[in-house]
Amino acid sequence: MKKFCAMLCAFVLVIVLGLPVAAEGINGSAADIAPDIMAPAAYVVNLDTNIVVYEKNSETPLQAASLTKMMTTLLLLENYQDQLDTISVTAPSYIYDLIWEKTTNASTADIRKGETQTLRNLLYAMMLPSANEAAYIVADYMGGGSIDNFVAMMNEEAARIGCTGTTFADPCGLDTNNVTTARDAYLILRALTSYDIFATVVSTPSYDMGTNDRYTTPGTYVIQNTDKMLNEGSAYYRSYVRGGKTGSLGEWQNFAGWHTQDGISYISVVLNVPYEADPDQARPALYETAQLMDVIFDSFTIAAALDPTQPITEIPVDYATQSDTVMLYPTDNMMTLLPKEGGAALTEQTFNLPKSIAAPVRQGDVVGTVTLTIEGEVIGTTDLIAGSDVARNQVLYTIARVGEFFSSTYFKVVVMLTMIVVAVYAFLFVLAALGVLKPIEKSSKKRTNK
Repeated sequence: MKKFCAMLCAFVLVIVLGLPVAAEGINGSAADIAPDIMAPAAYVVNLDTNIVVYEKNSETPLQAASLTKMMTTLLLLENYQDQLDTISVTAPSYIYDLIWEKTTNASTADIRKGETQTLRNLLYAMMLPSANEAAYIVADYMGGGSIDNFVAMMNEEAARIGCTGTTFADPCGLDTNNVTTARDAYLILRALTSYDIFATVVSTPSYDMGTNDRYTTPGTYVIQNTDKMLNEGSAYYRSYVRGGKTGSLGEWQNFAGWHTQDGISYISVVLNVPYEADPDQARPALYETAQLMDVIFDSFTIAAALDPTQPITEIPVDYATQSDTVMLYPTDNMMTLLPKEGGAALTEQTFNLPKSIAAPVRQGDVVGTVTLTIEGEVIGTTDLIAGSDVARNQVLYTIARVGEFFSSTYFKVVVMLTMIVVAVYAFLFVLAALGVLKPIEKSSKKRTNK
């Protein structure tokens, strides 16, 4: 599918946008295809078909930063999604020392030592302002007071869902030893999208943490989402964004996003995007995500590759006089991701059919299959059914069966054995006539009774 995506993206971007394409991009990786993003790694997958529509160094491990909190969130939801409001956790003091050892400029939700928060509040704090203390509070609670225990759980879960280039060293991403790949980040975010509460959280621009010892007035303790693609007043706003997670360490930014438009959904990941990628040098990962997703939504759609109301081939029918052939129809429209303009014409059809079929044929009989491919990558396979009834001509059938019998191996063996028996008998007869063989004389002795 990589080659397919590269060719389609090249075509669309050159013709529609007039952007340059590297010569090696047509047969190379998606990283060579315009738009020439500066992210060292990227991955975009259509969730409706699982088709990878963009890929650049997707297996290269890079610093995860706060994308790490997606795994902490995944473990939280896997274990406590029905207890988010019934379980409250007190922030242990030692976690702040762990955070301050790594940085004095960590993003927080202003949760202080000894304060008690519900798991729901901690969930929002991790996802919206990317609160590091919230991630540590969750890790301490789930790890039974041991951050190391929780980190082990994170790495086990990453392996379980198929991550191959991910290693976690802390629950929040401040440790530079937290690494992931664009593909692995996609797998983690995809696992999260199965939780309704996650969809609600990441689409929330701001959230009221409620009251505590310091804030007794509702609306005072409000946290903001760092995903500016959700903010209608932002230059990064896109209506198709359902939410996502940002992350940054140093002079770059990560973003894993969830997008839906016109019933079509994608997950996108860009890693370690340098700030110079953004003309405003404010949100480079969001800027490049928008560049990619704008083109993808403008260029691709979910469309039918086949039309079950139209025949796509025909096949000869034996023992029939009313029709020599019968038309075959696909049973499935094979909905898939295709270019908006002329996409179905790019598919290749491979038929798995007998040379002919024998009458009688009933409308709806499965005759064979057709497999659709694009640039050698299989889209899928569906049955081919007869489009009409075809009756058998009994005379033709009888003649054919008789002919088949006389031309069958069985008949030929019988004839051959018969000829052998006749030849042997004739040979023996000739030998007897020549006196070579004498007839066997019956004994003339008679039994005597004693």
